[in-house]
Amino acid sequence: MRSLLFVPGDSERKMLKAISSGADALILDLEDSVALSRKAEARNTVSAFLTDTERGTDTPLLIVRINALDTGLSDDDLAAVISVGPDAILLPKAGSGAEIQDLSARIAVHEAEAGLEDGKIRIHALMTETAGGMLSAASFAAKSERLSALAWGAEDLAADIGASSNKDDNGVYTDVFRLARSLAILAAANSRVDAIDTVFTDFRDLDGLDTECRAAVRDGFSGKMAIHPDQVAVINRAFTPPSEDVERAVRIMALFAAAGPDAGVLSLDGKMIDKPHLRQAERVARMAGLSPDAIPSVS
Repeated sequence: MRSLLFVPGDSERKMLKAISSGADALILDLEDSVALSRKAEARNTVSAFLTDTERGTDTPLLIVRINALDTGLSDDDLAAVISVGPDAILLPKAGSGAEIQDLSARIAVHEAEAGLEDGKIRIHALMTETAGGMLSAASFAAKSERLSALAWGAEDLAADIGASSNKDDNGVYTDVFRLARSLAILAAANSRVDAIDTVFTDFRDLDGLDTECRAAVRDGFSGKMAIHPDQVAVINRAFTPPSEDVERAVRIMALFAAAGPDAGVLSLDGKMIDKPHLRQAERVARMAGLSPDAIPSVS
């Protein structure tokens, strides 16, 4: 996933419009963008949208951001949407790997009640929105097979720690927020899941967005969240690997596939390559949208 576009869960019009935005995923939001008085209405709107939307290869993934587990709202959120099969649930303010296990168990109950395949619905988590989540970054690894992405956010973290701003006078993230960004990358790598970069809040500044996207690609993020449809094309362009990188990645994967599962150090174009090169090649292939069936691999 390169681009993940937030859409308010209480607006059917915006959800219908977002389908054709070009985003790889839509985050149908039941949390921050929905007032408390409209939570029930938003659940019904999102449930109907999930039911009515025809899924296909060109349809963006449909992810539902529920309310945090300590709000008393998340169980009603799950009851409203799991039975109609979202692709994933996004957990905000995730405090630890234990919360991922807790959420996974709750999802499993609803899957069973709806006759859905166990484990079908994945989990994404926003893991730096609280001080606790940051300090528990290492705990997210291996806590649930459902976990497929970790993202970081700066706005809620500022409120949690009492910061007046998350950026300095030059528009650069201050130290604690740069730490949050780094922890998200490291925790995602440790968990073997995708790392998703935070939103760029000035949706009119597309040049600034492009700069931030390219820094995210450089540092190892797999995609970026968006708050406006106009941001999607910029994000997709930045997170789509150049054709020459994709071609080289396929060659590396094919070379290892031909060498078999015990392959160690191999040679390509006169240079030595080993398993880290293979893992990077597989990552490039996934970012390029190659089908898993078309990606040679070794065990």
